[in-house]
Amino acid sequence: MASVHESLYFNPMMTNGVVHANVFGIKDWVTPYKISVLALLYEMTASKITLPERRKLNKLILPLQQGPDLTLGQFLETVEECSPQTAYAVKIRLHEMADGELKDMEFFFSTIPTQFTAFDSEAYKTSVVGLFIRHMLLAYNKLSFSQVYKLYKSLQHYYHSHYAKPADEQSSLPVLSADDSDMDLTSTEDTEGDRMDKEELDTTLHESDLRAPSRGPLSQKQAEYFLARQAYLLKNDENKALKPAALQEELNNMLKFNPDFAEAHYLNYLNSMRVQDIFLSTHSLLHYFDRLILSGNEGKSNGDEGYGRSLRYAALNLASLHCRFGHYHQAELALHEAVRIAQESNDHVCLQHCLSWLYTLEQMKGSDSTVLTEDSVKMAAHFCLPYLASLGIQSLVQQGATQGKTAHKLMDALKDTDILHWKSASQLHTVTQHCQHCFTMALQQAQLLLNMSSLEPVNFGVQQNNTEAFAVVLCHLAELHAEQGLYSTASQIIQHLKERFPQHTQHAKLWMLCDLKIQFEKHMNEGKYNLAEPLVTAICALNKTEGLYRKAQVLKALNCSTEAYSILQELQAHCEKTKCTEMVIRVMLSTAELHWESSGFSTALPLLLQALALARQHHLQSLASETILHLSFTQLMLGVPEQALNVLHEAMEPILAHGSVMDKGRAMLLAARYSRLVVLAVDSLNEAAAYFSKLDCKERLRDVHYLHAQLHHSLGQTAQRNKSAMLFRALDQELQSPPDAVRL
Repeated sequence: MASVHESLYFNPMMTNGVVHANVFGIKDWVTPYKISVLALLYEMTASKITLPERRKLNKLILPLQQGPDLTLGQFLETVEECSPQTAYAVKIRLHEMADGELKDMEFFFSTIPTQFTAFDSEAYKTSVVGLFIRHMLLAYNKLSFSQVYKLYKSLQHYYHSHYAKPADEQSSLPVLSADDSDMDLTSTEDTEGDRMDKEELDTTLHESDLRAPSRGPLSQKQAEYFLARQAYLLKNDENKALKPAALQEELNNMLKFNPDFAEAHYLNYLNSMRVQDIFLSTHSLLHYFDRLILSGNEGKSNGDEGYGRSLRYAALNLASLHCRFGHYHQAELALHEAVRIAQESNDHVCLQHCLSWLYTLEQMKGSDSTVLTEDSVKMAAHFCLPYLASLGIQSLVQQGATQGKTAHKLMDALKDTDILHWKSASQLHTVTQHCQHCFTMALQQAQLLLNMSSLEPVNFGVQQNNTEAFAVVLCHLAELHAEQGLYSTASQIIQHLKERFPQHTQHAKLWMLCDLKIQFEKHMNEGKYNLAEPLVTAICALNKTEGLYRKAQVLKALNCSTEAYSILQELQAHCEKTKCTEMVIRVMLSTAELHWESSGFSTALPLLLQALALARQHHLQSLASETILHLSFTQLMLGVPEQALNVLHEAMEPILAHGSVMDKGRAMLLAARYSRLVVLAVDSLNEAAAYFSKLDCKERLRDVHYLHAQLHHSLGQTAQRNKSAMLFRALDQELQSPPDAVRL
């Protein structure tokens, strides 16, 4: 396999095995920055460099040539990280020209052909380096005397501005006037060959290239490179893209020089979506398609078809925009318009995308979209659109999970999509599938997703590891650790999420809600209701349903039963309407606990039986086990301990195997109350105390110590009884609240 060194210097027009039709754009001016790059190539050939340093520099050549112009400080810093010796030599070379006379720059250009055409030269004339050098020499030789003088003055300004001001206050790079049109080597007409291929963007860039381009007008190639880079980062790693305000400023500057630049309007649309700006995002999206149609780029090859294609995809994008903001009626109107235009043009691909958005819209509205989704999967497979077929199957699995389909059928359906993923090498859909698996084999599938290698080429040094699926899985892992009382580990995961998905990014809401829920449960377990109460407002802002449920929990803990009952009834009606079965069951369990407080155990019994039936119907094992605990406690309070014990045995195994620490503790505490053998009861209480200690749940620890003291008293173990009584007394004085006799 040819090395990077060989591909850049010897293989004609080859980089990493990819052939580039047009490595250099048609508007590459002779700028001071390009002279700096030329000086770097000269020093790499003239001086002796170690093999590791040469490899690093070879990887750097293509990004430096193709990327936007850097300030001298950024350029030298980039080179110095690869080879400090070469960076120093380049600095000396530029110093000789900038602090010397015009003849010194002339002498440098005159020595270039000799250096690179020597017998032992490493630069082949049709390689990337050779083409760049020839391009620079031709452009330089074509300059008039006045233009050469202007270039020399620009080089002096470029060099001295680096030392005149701090790095963060450097002025923008000087560029030659657009009036010097004779410096252009070819026609200024934009052609398809001038556009960068996707493969050209595969080279990893230095971190300094993340900064915004210069304030002056950019060449077509520089502008396209900047837009392509930022769009890719917004899709795959939003954290590495420019901040919304900085990117907006650069786009405004770019559109000031070229208001009809369609791609800039589209990136403006993506940037506005980051900050949920509905007005600017709609405005930019419409401007993008207006400019695209007016420019006639699509119409050049497709005639009227290009015009129609822009219109139907404009309507489709507008529908997706309204879906994202919850404007379902406007989204439906836009979808119908897209369908109508696509049908007139007989565009089956666009129709399939419309159908996919149609069933997605129905799901968002809370309607049953199973039939639409099945039709979409069939048609996508017929027209060889594996990505749409995969999304449809995963959507069916998600609907099936909420409708109570058996787990093995859902797993089989997900397994069938594996073939589609591997055939199409779709990394994103594979990740999404693992995310779906996480709800059945949580820890295993989460670890598999987080450790899987990317199937797609790595562009700009970024892999697809900052997608929504990764955020969901990391949040799920944090919740799993918190359930086991490992709050420090959960906090570390949340901190990692904060670094990977900062607050301004679109997926930040996922970890914000997860973090608030973990903090809330922690405070509730510790009995710190005053700290849990303020979190309710923040949770409501992110998810109203979750917020109302936790508000009812706080009110119940503060003995505000009437207000809590009213909220729970309202929440249950809403969740039954939206078919949120899990929340319906949780609300039923909380309502049953309210009935306990008024000794309404017989009233709570039918409610718990209904919740158990729902949990089993929808194969929600965790909620079913929790419901059985409530049911067993209710039967104990009703005076039927034999039946209660039989019910408890059914739930004990899954709770101890997969349940949370709180559920394990409650189960062992309940088992101790049933045990007829005092020794077994003491062992159960010891185990329950260990679980509650993990959560620092002092109220339940107080209950355990109370039962411990009673059991030791019945056994005549005075010392152990006194110790348990002392622990109970200490916790009772600390909590300053009476023990709850009807708490599970």
